[in-house]
Amino acid sequence: MVISIRKTGKKVLFFCNIIIVVAFLLSCLAPVLNPSKWWLIAFLGLGFPFLFMLVAAFALFWAFLRKRIAWISVLALLMAWKNITVSFAFHKQHPFSAIKNDGDIRVVSWNVARFIEWKKNNNKGSQQRLKILEQIKQLGGDILCLQEFFHSPDSTYYNNIDKIQAMGYPYYYFSYDPDGWHQYIGSIIFSRFPIIDTGMVRYFRPSMPEALIYADIRCGNDTVRVFTTHLQSVQFRKNDYNAMEKVKQVEDSFFVKTKTVLGKVKKALKYRSTQSQVVRDILDNSPYPSILCGDFNDIPNSYTYFTIRGDMQDAFLQKGFGIGRTFSSLSPTLRIDYIFADDHFTIKQFQRIAKRNSDHYMLRADLKIIH
Repeated sequence: MVISIRKTGKKVLFFCNIIIVVAFLLSCLAPVLNPSKWWLIAFLGLGFPFLFMLVAAFALFWAFLRKRIAWISVLALLMAWKNITVSFAFHKQHPFSAIKNDGDIRVVSWNVARFIEWKKNNNKGSQQRLKILEQIKQLGGDILCLQEFFHSPDSTYYNNIDKIQAMGYPYYYFSYDPDGWHQYIGSIIFSRFPIIDTGMVRYFRPSMPEALIYADIRCGNDTVRVFTTHLQSVQFRKNDYNAMEKVKQVEDSFFVKTKTVLGKVKKALKYRSTQSQVVRDILDNSPYPSILCGDFNDIPNSYTYFTIRGDMQDAFLQKGFGIGRTFSSLSPTLRIDYIFADDHFTIKQFQRIAKRNSDHYMLRADLKIIH
C-alpha cells in the first residue's frame, strides 16, 4: 500500500514537472514573439522568474531520487540560459562610491510617481514630495532622467522645476501634455552640463503623455545623447489592486475580476510592443554615444526589453546582483526601470536605492566614455 502511494506520488510529481517545464519554455519565447499576436505568451513571460525557480527546484528534487528525470529540468534551464542571464545578475557587490572619478558621468533614472503628494495642502503621504526632492539633492548625479514628473507654474500647486534647478541643474528639457489646469506631467532630463539640442517623439495614442525624449549634452570635449522614456503602463487603479487581492482569496467574482485585470495587461503589452520598436529605430540613428534611461513597465524577459536593449549594456547586469526589483508593489520580481549605455561607454558602478519615497526605486550609475 505504502509503495503504491509512493509510486502514484512520483507519477503526479513527474506530470507536474512536465507541465512546469513546458510553461517555462513557452515563457522563454516572450522576448521573440510580438505581443500584438502572441499576448498569451507575453503574459506567460511575466511569470518567468517563478517558473525558473520551480524548474530549478524540480531539478534538485529529482537529482536526489532519479537523476535521469532531473535532466528534463536541467536541459530546460540550459535552453533558457539567455533569458536567465538578463533576469538575474551575479556580480559581487561593492559599496557605491559617493566620490566620482574624473571624467565619469553619473546618471540617475527615477520614476518619481508625480511626487505622490502633488497637490498643496495634501497631508497624505507624509510629505513624500519633500522626501523625493531631498533624495535627489543627496543622491543625484550629473544627469537626472525623471519619469512621471509633475510640475505647475500655478501657485496652487508646485513648481518642481525651480526646486531641482536650485540644486545645481541649470539645464533641462521637459516633455509634457498640459491638461488645461496648469498641471504638467511627463518625462524630464536635468543636467549640470550644457544641453545643446533636444528632441521628442510622441508615441501613438492613447499613450499621451508618454514620449521618447532626448538631450544632446556637452560633457567636457564629448557630446552624448541621453534618452529617457516612460512606456505604456497597465494603468491599474485602486479598485484593480483590490480586485487582485480578492482574486487571491478566490471570491465569488473571481472570473469577472480576473478578466478585467487581464484585459488591461493585454492592452498594455500590445502598446509597448509598438513603442519599443519606435525607441529601437531612433536609438539606431543616434549620431552620438547614447544613454537610455526609463521606466519600460516591462521585465527583462519581454519583447519590450529585448527590442529596446539590442546590443546596449544594461547597467544592472554589468554591476548588480540578484533580480534587482525596481517597482515596490505587486511582485518582488518586477525590474522594470533601466539604465542602458551603448558600447562607447564603460559602466564603472551601479546602485539601486531601495527607499520607498516613490513606488519605484531610484537607479544611478557612473559611466565613462571610451576614447
